[in-house]
Order: sequence, then structure tokens, then C-alpha cells
Amino acid sequence: MNPKESSEVTVQTLLALRQQPDALRLITEKLRVKEMGPADHIRTKHEVKTFVEAGDATVAAELIRHASERAAVQQSAAIRMSQTRSQNQNL
Repeated sequence: MNPKESSEVTVQTLLALRQQPDALRLITEKLRVKEMGPADHIRTKHEVKTFVEAGDATVAAELIRHASERAAVQQSAAIRMSQTRSQNQNL
């Protein structure tokens, strides 16, 4: 990630990116969908596509909320898996 980029995604950022020619790719990169699980990745990309086609600030806020919730779930699952592996290695 570019150090100049903010790790926090805002509604204003999404609204600005929505006007770009490659908005779907830019927004999904900003939301880091590739770090999510497969189902969440697909779900989020569909939400981004809907936002790009006809979204507003309210939709952008929901998109950010959903993406952060999905990322948090993925992160907690990764932590649990890591802990389980480490416990199994200690046995």
C-alpha cells in the first residue's frame, strides 16, 4: 500500500472514486476485498458494483460498514485458526 494513502476509507473517498473510469477496481482495492473470504469478496464486489451504478452517500456508508464488518470477521477467523494451529503443535 502506498504510505500516502489513508487506511481509513471515507464516504467522500468512495464518492470521488465512483467518478473514475475504473471505479469498481479502485473501490474494491481500497476496501481490500482480496483479504476477505471468497463469499465476502464476491458479496462486497456486488455491493460496490451497485454503488458505482447508482449509489449515494447513504449507500457508500453502508458499503463501508459492511466491508469493515466482513474484514473483521475474516481477521478474527484467521486469529482463531492461528491459535488452533499453535495449540496443535504444542501437543
